[in-house]
Amino acid sequence: MAWQNDEDESDSESADPGPDESDLSDEPAETPCLYCNRQIPEDAPRCPYCGCYISEEDAPRRRSWLWIIAVILLVLLLMAYLLWW
Repeated sequence: MAWQNDEDESDSESADPGPDESDLSDEPAETPCLYCNRQIPEDAPRCPYCGCYISEEDAPRRRSWLWIIAVILLVLLLMAYLLWW
């Protein structure tokens, strides 16, 4: 049975030792912010330092000023029409 133990030991030595300790770090991956260039977590939707959104998909939709002015003018025209009718 001694020969079986020798084979078991040699097999365990040739087996993949697994990931290194450096691969198992608890720190999340970081990337620089596109606006302030500070290091932020890779999965952050906003920069915690400057507050800018990292991608356009995460940013809230902005309404065009042209549409807002058009709606206000339409409401004013409707009110003027109803008052003089």
